[in-house]
Amino acid sequence: MNGFSHTGRNGLPREDPPAFLPDALASLADNSFAMPMNPLRWPDETARPRNHEEPGFSQPGSNICLDFHGDPMRARLVVFSDGNHHMALQETLRAFLLKFPEVEDVFYVTTPPRVALQMLQAGCLNIGNLRLSVTPHVFISPSAVLDQLIAEKRMTAYRPFMHSRGVVLLVRKGNPKNISGLRDLLREDVGVFLSNPVNEKVSYQIYTDCLRRLAMHENVPLDFLASPPGHPGASNVIYGDTIHHREAPQALMDGRADAAVVFYHLALRYQRIFPELFDSVWPTGSQGNQYCATSRFGFGLVGDGGPWGSKLDTFLMTDEVTSIYAAHGLERAG
Repeated sequence: MNGFSHTGRNGLPREDPPAFLPDALASLADNSFAMPMNPLRWPDETARPRNHEEPGFSQPGSNICLDFHGDPMRARLVVFSDGNHHMALQETLRAFLLKFPEVEDVFYVTTPPRVALQMLQAGCLNIGNLRLSVTPHVFISPSAVLDQLIAEKRMTAYRPFMHSRGVVLLVRKGNPKNISGLRDLLREDVGVFLSNPVNEKVSYQIYTDCLRRLAMHENVPLDFLASPPGHPGASNVIYGDTIHHREAPQALMDGRADAAVVFYHLALRYQRIFPELFDSVWPTGSQGNQYCATSRFGFGLVGDGGPWGSKLDTFLMTDEVTSIYAAHGLERAG
């Protein structure tokens, strides 16, 4: 694949994806995420509160970096984590810094597991023209990723940490399309957002499995789930590109989707920080999605965890952290 092929939404030729991307990702071209038209203004999510007297620079179209938090030069603790519980992790790491101010800062990454794993394996990550060369002391992720780290002898053990509380439909404030459940996802006038099936396999699998189980229980034929991603029959479905916990609310903000399938704790976050923009509904009216699997993740030390990894390991198991995560809609994993 090289040069130009296909035609973009604006009628201009569109470059094929780079050759290193899976062919399955290229097939999503007409249903994938686009450049934000009305960029959301996300709050500060650093572990050490930002000093607003320090200079800042960001531009949503070209220079903005939301899922790499803190000062990698100053931090004495580095954490790589999957991203969907970033709001609870931020509060947890701030609490840790209050107990141990000598850590100075925690640099933490909240990307999809695939990206965090690649960054650890390569020892670096290129973000646009910025190259980050950092190694984590603690890694938080679903068990499949942590098992891989053990197999690679980067980690010796890990502990269960937290799990999600179900899946909801994120909608615009006031629910203008009057979306009340699964049947509304079949309407021609309702666009549906899902995470990327190639770049975010874990969340996509949980979301689609949950929808299938709920649809079977409710006797609702969600035909678009039977079509491969990007299939013409699923024209009312769009997919994120790489990081759905940012892309889902943005898709609604830009009017590209009317309902986004997200974890309950993500919808709770969006409604708290953007209360004038978003609401949510349970897909079957039954809280908890008892027919759905939950997203579970654990944590472990990378190597010896450095000077502060073991202290964070202990802190993550405290009742204080359990309460923090509960306040953000997640529960302690057994």
